[in-house]
Amino acid sequence: MSDGNVGKYFTTGEFAKLCNVKKQTLIHYDEIGLLTPDLKNEKGYRYYSYQQFEVFSVITLLKEFNMPLKEIKWFLTNRSPMELIELFKEKTIELEKKIKNLHRVQKIIETKIYLTEKAICMDDSQITLKLQEEEQLFLSESILNSSDAEFLKSTSDFIDFCNENEFYTGFPIGAMISKENIIDGNHDDYSFLYTKVMERHPAPTFYSKPKGLYVVAYHKGSYKNISETYERILQFMESENLNLKSFAYEEYILDEVSVKGYENYLTQIMVEVE
Repeated sequence: MSDGNVGKYFTTGEFAKLCNVKKQTLIHYDEIGLLTPDLKNEKGYRYYSYQQFEVFSVITLLKEFNMPLKEIKWFLTNRSPMELIELFKEKTIELEKKIKNLHRVQKIIETKIYLTEKAICMDDSQITLKLQEEEQLFLSESILNSSDAEFLKSTSDFIDFCNENEFYTGFPIGAMISKENIIDGNHDDYSFLYTKVMERHPAPTFYSKPKGLYVVAYHKGSYKNISETYERILQFMESENLNLKSFAYEEYILDEVSVKGYENYLTQIMVEVE
């Protein structure tokens, strides 16, 4: 073929620019038999037709699914309408899963932004009385009076189950402390771990945190001295003639993700009262 017959064909450089890749990519595709140019002249120059842009687009699309070049080559070598339909139906299912996961990731990011913006704007020295709406929680198995080994196993099982069922939406893993342990000062003897979920579930492992009055306080720093914050909460309750109703709910709202060092952690404590 002479250079005079290439008016309707793209050179390698032109086609590479059209496909937004380097020339070397097209040369490599040709060498492995993945995308061979429509024409080559006696000097070895490659020329591509505009129709081949569709083939390149499909290669790029399949690479997005981490499909190896060897498999893409097999598909293109054996392509037929039915092969295309079958492959693309399979990839549509994969894509739907990816989209669902991306929406979940987006929700986690949005939740983290919301909670962190809220945390940095609040006065963590104040204790307040707030009316809170009902919330749906997914609970761990009971960890009351558990040994260290039992606690670690229950925590692992809880986190694994949350991950498998995509319950985690960016809200922190919290801990529930019973009324009795608040009074007795056993603040590290949790009844349950939990994570907030957005929908009501009928299963017994889901729990509705009641709508009602809650004393809300914030503990800054290591958990080792959280008893001091609980003392402040009890003093506040006494001054307001409030009584403990059931559980306290603890949640880190600033943790290792957003601050460095335990001394900068911020824990929100919500105690249901009447």
